[in-house]
Amino acid sequence: MKVQEENAAYDEINITPMLDLAYVLLVVFILMTTAAVQGITVNLPKASDAPSLSKPQTKAITITADGTIFLDTYPVTMEQLESSLQQYKAVNPALPVVIKGDAAVQYVNIVNVLAMLGKLDITQIGLVTQNLVK
Repeated sequence: MKVQEENAAYDEINITPMLDLAYVLLVVFILMTTAAVQGITVNLPKASDAPSLSKPQTKAITITADGTIFLDTYPVTMEQLESSLQQYKAVNPALPVVIKGDAAVQYVNIVNVLAMLGKLDITQIGLVTQNLVK
């Protein structure tokens, strides 16, 4: 058995207590800085718990690849579409309409719908597209 001399130098230094102290100081610093940050007090409006009684105002016209026209989710002919949109336009003069045309649909079908919307003086028109993935 080997006995160390009392005056012998240490070969390595135990840094575990020093790291423990550094971690405790880091945690205290993080807690104190987050507690010191104060937000701006704002009086926020209250939302109503009652469900909305009004229907969405935007009408969606969908044209499928085979040329079928839908108003919202109901299939319609061009004449039915025109009469329905006239009724909606009478209720809401600023009626917004979005058109969803299938990529394979003939362009003339979309042009016919756009011409009909122009005849009804519906000017808030949106065309729905997909984002291109690069």
